[in-house]
Amino acid sequence: MSAARPSSGASPAAGKTAAAAGPGFAVADRFVAEMEAAAAGSGQLRPGYVLVGDEIFLLDRCRAAVLKAFVPAELRDFCLSDLDLAETSLFDVLDRAQTPSLMAPFQAIFVRNVRLLYTRGAKKDEFAALDRYFRSPNPQALLIFIADFLHIPADARRMDMNDKSRYERLTETLGEHCGMVELARVSEDNAMRWTVAMAHEAGVRMEPDAARELVDALGADMMLIASEMEKLLLYTMGRGRIALGDVETLVLGAKQRSLYELTDAISAHDRARALAVLDGLLNSSDAGEDAAIGHLYMLARTFRQMLVILEKNVRDSRAIWQALWQGFRIPPFAADDLIRQARRFKSRRELTRALRLVARADLELRSSPPDKRLVLERLIYDLASEPKFVAAAWAPEQLSLNN
Repeated sequence: MSAARPSSGASPAAGKTAAAAGPGFAVADRFVAEMEAAAAGSGQLRPGYVLVGDEIFLLDRCRAAVLKAFVPAELRDFCLSDLDLAETSLFDVLDRAQTPSLMAPFQAIFVRNVRLLYTRGAKKDEFAALDRYFRSPNPQALLIFIADFLHIPADARRMDMNDKSRYERLTETLGEHCGMVELARVSEDNAMRWTVAMAHEAGVRMEPDAARELVDALGADMMLIASEMEKLLLYTMGRGRIALGDVETLVLGAKQRSLYELTDAISAHDRARALAVLDGLLNSSDAGEDAAIGHLYMLARTFRQMLVILEKNVRDSRAIWQALWQGFRIPPFAADDLIRQARRFKSRRELTRALRLVARADLELRSSPPDKRLVLERLIYDLASEPKFVAAAWAPEQLSLNN
């Protein structure tokens, strides 16, 4: 299996920095080039592709390439389909792909929840239908399967055995008919190269210490890095360079340190302080309440890190780097604080409760509530309250929530 992962789709500059970011972005470059060549009539398009991996940053880049090549903005409602196998059967997906559109010359069909094809129970009929379709595919349709249930680390040799077996199953089934696009996690070194290249394209010099601090602070999370890079470029406009102090001021000061202040107050059950820190976070954010989903993402990530720390009984910052894998690590300045906060939780049950509360708030926010701030404030109030576990409140159907 080739260990490669595509570049970003966060911004126009992001897409051009792939080559400078190192070989880890080669797969995305090839996929983007294939889409561009097919759209220009100088290359051959496969009837289907499987985007494998949970690197959202790279998935977005590949999706953006498909949209740019085959989905004109004025025809988007007629030629773009986002289908979920949890809601739409594979037979209906293939029927849509086989049926020519009366309103658009080409169809791009993205299919999510591909993992449901590989759950327990025989799926012979589904795979037989796939085989029949790909023997005579519709040349005016493109199927893109999103296999984001697999995690491909930056070093593919460290891939989990379960993920390896799932990947092999993918290649034996969908891989027989589709192009496999492996979206592995971006390594810290490649993430640094990407930030330097992105700054260079904008006519700005990014100091190596600044690049390292940005990547360390955000745990090599490319979605966050791309977002913060855009802010840094605006913040340092006219100066010609991004220094370590700029990263510490704009990224760590406004994001990470405030986040750990918030989780510190939550773990200490200090509701008043937690709500005050949340208010500061919302007021300091450029997007205000619109950044709510991002805050929930960071909270969920931090609680999961605490869960690993608690389960592996991490007691000092030297051991934390072995407990937390690459792409899931925390900035060095927060190591001791997070260990201390994690140890305030008495059990795994308390942390899973916190994750359930965050998941519930996430669902509420995605349902377009009238007041996002109120949703966040209620969440923080509940998180910072002493948990009261009641047997009836933890029914089996509630425990089955996917966190």
